Amino acid sequence: MKNSTARTSVLLAGLTLLMTACTQSNNPTATNTSPTGTAGVSGGIPIGIALAQTSNVALLGQEGIQGAKIAEKYFNDKGGVDGTPIRLVVQDTGGDEAGTINAFNILINQNKVVGIVGPTLSQQAFSANPIAERAKVPVIAASNTAKGIPEIGDYISRVSAPVSIVAPNSIKAALKLNPNIKRVAVFYAQNDAFSKSETEIFQQVVKDQKLDLVTVQRFQTSDTDFQAQATNAINLKPDLIIISGLAADGGNLVRQLRELGYQGIIVGGNGFNTSNIFAVCQARCNGVLVAQAYSPEHANEINKTFRNSYLEQFKKEPPQFSAQGFTAVQVFVEALKEVDKKSDIAKMPLEQLRTELNKQLLVGKYDTPLGQISFTPVGDVVQSQFYVAQLKVDADGKNGKFVSLK
Repeated sequence: MKNSTARTSVLLAGLTLLMTACTQSNNPTATNTSPTGTAGVSGGIPIGIALAQTSNVALLGQEGIQGAKIAEKYFNDKGGVDGTPIRLVVQDTGGDEAGTINAFNILINQNKVVGIVGPTLSQQAFSANPIAERAKVPVIAASNTAKGIPEIGDYISRVSAPVSIVAPNSIKAALKLNPNIKRVAVFYAQNDAFSKSETEIFQQVVKDQKLDLVTVQRFQTSDTDFQAQATNAINLKPDLIIISGLAADGGNLVRQLRELGYQGIIVGGNGFNTSNIFAVCQARCNGVLVAQAYSPEHANEINKTFRNSYLEQFKKEPPQFSAQGFTAVQVFVEALKEVDKKSDIAKMPLEQLRTELNKQLLVGKYDTPLGQISFTPVGDVVQSQFYVAQLKVDADGKNGKFVSLK
């Protein structure tokens, strides 16, 4: 069992938000959180996708959906689950907690999904995952890396490696590129749970490396003007700048830092792991370092297939969030196959199927585009291969790619 104290506190917070949502008279999804009936798999096994398609978070959520849909086609072409196809049911969470709570309620109570992939942000997960936990619906996070996500409950896991494992790699790579780095400035989005979690890790690594943290600058994910914070930092003459934010705000911050004359190394956090970053900072993106849990060059067969499918559809290399979206769906499919071997899932009550699916996915081992993964008993992903990429902008100054550092 997971830490009951941590689970209880998060559940209470989530239930408070749920009760607030239930007071809205036009919300038909806030009732009956206990699953009943059968899974209704004859029309396809429903897997929920709760990712952002709108708001400033859409740049990340849309990439997750792209990967999930590639997985849907890939596994259905291979026969689905013993001849029964899977069927993705997508609900837009938007960029806030209320939208995520609503999406989870719809997926659980109306769409009767067997499990949920999502949400996009860690902050959304802390609000909505307790709803799934209470309903005993398995959730696999594809992009939540903040501390404490799997500890929300027994039905919560993730294929996105925690920030504490991934983030330090980019600072170490920066020190290899410039061993003379001494002075470091840090920026982070103070209204985003993940960014706050990530910057804590970054700042600790700076201290562990005996570097001088000269300033910590805060901003909001909705900000577009960073002139004041950027100027304050540049005046302190940092050799390295580290940014924890999302693609829109983080990309704009990079652009303004360069326009104001900063020429040193910039490290971007996990929010930069999207090809949409190039549209934001364009030529100013060039050279930014980003730690990654995925490389398109990973050599196993399923990644080759995934990469080729993505390239064919989108004419560019697959980003990390798409690979993680694919992987989350893959885990559900392969776990469903194992459950079906033991008992016909078409005849299994939905509540039982959800429970058995959650048990099975936590004990499985999976060969994914991320490499070989498994899960700890708590639900955290076990992954061995990580990377650092450098953003390289194309000659047109508008597009680019992530180039893995060797």
